Amino acid sequence: MAAVCEICDKKPNFSYQVSFSHRRSKRRWNPNVQRIRIWDDGTVRRARVCTSCMKAGKVQRPPQ
Repeated sequence: MAAVCEICDKKPNFSYQVSFSHRRSKRRWNPNVQRIRIWDDGTVRRARVCTSCMKAGKVQRPPQ
């Protein structure tokens, strides 16, 4: 699954995970992307949106 936000285009970050003994291994940090229903131009559709965009109010949820 692609861990990319459709609103802010936030993508995974690649870096090293460093242990206590300083051994390094490559690691991938994914953004917290959720698949939610959003209100988009008068229609309801599903989108992959990160939780920081949801918290900031960048997407509008449909009325229930």
